[in-house]
Amino acid sequence: MNEPSIFGLDDNPALVLTVEARAHGWRIDHYLSRLYPNFSRVAFQRTIEEGKVLVNGLPVKISRRLRVNDVIEFSLPAEPDQRVQPEDIPLDILYDDEYLCVINKTANMIVHPGRGNYRGTLAGALQFHFDSLSDVAGQYRAGIVHRLDRDTSGVLVVAKDNTVHQHLSRQFEERSVEKEYHAIVWGEMQFDADYVETYVRVSFRNRERMMVCPPGDNARQAATFYEVQQRFRGFTYVKLQPQTGRTHQLRVHMHHLGHPIIADRLYEGKTCVKLSDLLPETPEEADETLIDRQALHARRLAFNHPVTKKRMVFEAPLPADFQKTLDTLKTHAIKPQKSPSSKLR
Repeated sequence: MNEPSIFGLDDNPALVLTVEARAHGWRIDHYLSRLYPNFSRVAFQRTIEEGKVLVNGLPVKISRRLRVNDVIEFSLPAEPDQRVQPEDIPLDILYDDEYLCVINKTANMIVHPGRGNYRGTLAGALQFHFDSLSDVAGQYRAGIVHRLDRDTSGVLVVAKDNTVHQHLSRQFEERSVEKEYHAIVWGEMQFDADYVETYVRVSFRNRERMMVCPPGDNARQAATFYEVQQRFRGFTYVKLQPQTGRTHQLRVHMHHLGHPIIADRLYEGKTCVKLSDLLPETPEEADETLIDRQALHARRLAFNHPVTKKRMVFEAPLPADFQKTLDTLKTHAIKPQKSPSSKLR
């Protein structure tokens, strides 16, 4: 994809980009909402209906299908005249320069406000700690290039100006960003490593969940590589490398394989893992909660610095609850290591 250029001097400048080959045949509202995931498709549809989106110099309808090398001129949807209130929330900052910063996000922190959650967000913390943040994605999402689920911890990059934001977004879109997650899942996975490729969409039964589905309609391709780190009695410690960036992708794929991430209340139904889950004979007075959120951690993130072009790699150590669970498994659920052949050839 060609990098969007910017022209105009107003507060909501127009952007210009050229459609790449893989987007041939996509609806324009779908395409724009994929490029700018912090804006909803409905918001882009409204912008299109207002005539603020041109393809090859002409206004288009929402249903317009794109062709390779179409030139799109558009403005990002207008944001409400509201700003996130700065909040003095401590941040674990792994790296910081004048262009970007890298955060080790804690669990139980929403990245940006929404659905009635307007306090205690990463967006509010960023407003407090930094004088300058990108606003290309709107004031509610200032600086935020990508997201982690509320209860997923780990590495997250933040942009301090719009040019840096666009460079980073382009790397995510072109899949040149390397992402590595660690998870503890239920059951003992059969293969040492495998590549999972499915289509996913919003669940018909629960709009908060995603589901694996056949291709077509609103389905989007999702691909994940996994590698077992260690097996325990009834559990597996696994490394996950998403090749695409779909909503809840890793959680959905592990559930699809029959090995949901432990304590994932949305996909597994159990809200916590206790010592008695490992040792059923544990007396009630000696029982304790090991982890009460999905055991998923964004361990490593690698990308090219938008200004220096240097490849940068960041790692976040396992958080205390994850490490405690892993240590308890090593103490009480260790098993001889049998190494079945990888499914991959």
